[in-house]
Amino acid sequence: MTTDRGQSLRDIIEQGGRSFSFEFFPPKDAAGEQQLWQAITELEPYCPTFVSVTYGAGGATRDRTVAITERIARETTLLPVAHLTCVGHTTDELVGILQELADAGVHHVMALRGDPPEGPGSPWTPTEGGVTYASDLVRLIKRTADVRVGVAAFPEGHVEAASLDDDARVLRAKYDAGAEFAVTEMVLRASDYEGLVERAAAAGADLPILPGLMPILNLRSMTRMVELSRRDLPREVVARLAPYEHDPAGLRAEGIQIATELGEALLAAGAPGLHFYTLNRSQATREIYANLQIAV
Repeated sequence: MTTDRGQSLRDIIEQGGRSFSFEFFPPKDAAGEQQLWQAITELEPYCPTFVSVTYGAGGATRDRTVAITERIARETTLLPVAHLTCVGHTTDELVGILQELADAGVHHVMALRGDPPEGPGSPWTPTEGGVTYASDLVRLIKRTADVRVGVAAFPEGHVEAASLDDDARVLRAKYDAGAEFAVTEMVLRASDYEGLVERAAAAGADLPILPGLMPILNLRSMTRMVELSRRDLPREVVARLAPYEHDPAGLRAEGIQIATELGEALLAAGAPGLHFYTLNRSQATREIYANLQIAV
């Protein structure tokens, strides 16, 4: 899909086709930088609706996030979406980042509360002179910059939400502030995504919600990742992977198959597309694309 970089992603997603997007993170060293740009180069021919670049805990990767997003805007045909969080920034600093992105031709932002500097699960403390909630950040962005805004959504509810209904009301607040689309954290079950969409609609959050998809290529690291969001891998997934405990190649193949089946189920449930968490590698994403028979 060819994307107009100034066009609303909501409009793009709702044009009738499906949105397929990729997420990257800022690397820590030169080797990681080379791997990232190899993945971007290999995935560019797939013409994703957009690609996003994450922000480290506490805003730690601010400069690298901005630099990578700017380079994508300058040197590729891809539509870049820069992550921006409330953590560690005053409102003046946030406005400055938005201006820097705009100067580089970046017109889409993912507005997130973000993880505390100590990482997921640590106590949340607002930054003095900054904003507290993602809805506040969306409001600030819409008030000060001519950009399109996406937000996060949580299939099993945010870990700090009092209830699933409360979580839906938070999504509605972000929508009311000006959010045009949402991307979920990694979906573990299609039924969780369907429940989120139903709760969002009931709460009046009228925005397209893209489910996040990540293949399980290493059971230990995936289990740790899921635990950080205070969730559990589905028992049926663990049961399918258990026979491959000492067979990395077999586990990887089964993980790709599980992700493919989940992607099929999400699209069949009416998802407007899929958002791939690539971990800065392209091979698994390309294999799932092929399995889903997505046209390139």
